[in-house]
Amino acid sequence: MPPIPPELAVRRIEAAAAGVAVALAGRTAPALSGRVLDLVVGRVARCHPRAFAALAELPPATLRIEPADRPAAFLLDVGPAVRLRVAGPDDPPPDAAVRGPLADLMDLLEGRIDGDALFFRRTLRIEGDTALVLAVRNAFDGEDMDVVADLAGAFGPLARAVPPARRAAGRALVALEEVRAALLRPLADRVAAVERRLAAFDREGR
Repeated sequence: MPPIPPELAVRRIEAAAAGVAVALAGRTAPALSGRVLDLVVGRVARCHPRAFAALAELPPATLRIEPADRPAAFLLDVGPAVRLRVAGPDDPPPDAAVRGPLADLMDLLEGRIDGDALFFRRTLRIEGDTALVLAVRNAFDGEDMDVVADLAGAFGPLARAVPPARRAAGRALVALEEVRAALLRPLADRVAAVERRLAAFDREGR
């Protein structure tokens, strides 16, 4: 198996951390989760004003964003009052919905993956007003988003630490994977040898 690129290793960790945050948002009181999401969206909006201006120009509508592998969903209100909030059981049906693995939804938002490819592989499921989904996607198209770096930028000098921290984390994760593979290799070799002996015994028995 080829080694995992450091960037992909770090991306998996960031996706896992985002998954924890999503799960916590689903279990937190709506008032608290709403304030946190308002801060997050406000920061991202300051980093990408063009995208949020495009969302504000859309007719009022609601897009449900549902990570398929996490116990929470979000509602993105577009139109004059752009807002992201945790979906609740009493919310009216949205105008459209997007459902898929959280890591893929993050990659789609940041332009790291082609949404059409996800759709045709049935990794991404779209329901309702597809024109709304395309309009939201087009609003972020070409933004070169990096949510982790955008949020870190709120802490001033911390933003400069993100790229080197990612590189260091990537190297460390790859090194750990190489150690794990080296430790498991002898066991895999023994299992393969046993399988060969069993196969030979089965042929002789026939």
